[in-house]
Amino acid sequence: MQIPGDFLWTTLIVVLVFFVLMFIASGIKILKEWERVAILRLGKFKHIRGPGVIWVTPILDKVAMKVSLRLLTYAFKTERSLTKDNVPVVVDAVMYFRVIDVEKAILSVERYTVAVELAAQTTLRETTGKVTLDELLSERDQIAKHLQELIDEKTEHWGVKTTAIEIRDVVIPSQLQDAMSREAQAERERRARVTLAQAELEAAEAMLAAAKSYETSDIGFTLRIWNVLQTIGENGNMIMMVPYSMRELGTAMGAALAAGRGPGGVKKKRVMTDDQ
Repeated sequence: MQIPGDFLWTTLIVVLVFFVLMFIASGIKILKEWERVAILRLGKFKHIRGPGVIWVTPILDKVAMKVSLRLLTYAFKTERSLTKDNVPVVVDAVMYFRVIDVEKAILSVERYTVAVELAAQTTLRETTGKVTLDELLSERDQIAKHLQELIDEKTEHWGVKTTAIEIRDVVIPSQLQDAMSREAQAERERRARVTLAQAELEAAEAMLAAAKSYETSDIGFTLRIWNVLQTIGENGNMIMMVPYSMRELGTAMGAALAAGRGPGGVKKKRVMTDDQ
């Protein structure tokens, strides 16, 4: 059976069109909004493409690497590093970074994410060894800022920008935690005793000032006696009888104090008036 020539040509054309379409379709790439790719032509860097639909020439061009421009996070920590005062600590931190130069991130370093992570670990260990434990605990923000500057100096050659670093936790040995707790408790007790002594000093000064004012004012001294008698009467059930003249009562109390008898040395008794 002889095949018509027109049918052979039609079949050949269909096959050629199919291969051409497959050739074109194999070079179509779709990139997301935050993605960029480097195109190499015969092994040499050509340009950066993306986002959207791009076409890469098959055989001649090759996609070297796909890079994300979004903010990346990396949590890292030091394993038993020593501070400046030889205290073993474990510092836990988190780093935020992003690619700002796609060409450098692809051509300058093999895997920029691994390089940034290793740089962060080594820099954190070096920084921990240059500060004391007290500085590490009390000045986290300043240390994190200094750590960010050091890491950024290393990563800027790779087209990576370190935006922020935060120290999340500082783990110290349990024995040292107990010692620090006792030290803090002793400091709080010292402050409490100093505050109490200061309060007693101020109270004594106020009482001396009041005594001087009573010396020059009989009315003030009389009012103070009435206040003392009222306070005594509120403490329990008792009957108190006072003389008509408060000056006589004040003179008697003053004489008792001058004789060296305090409030505890005076026995409780009724004070009879002249009428009784």
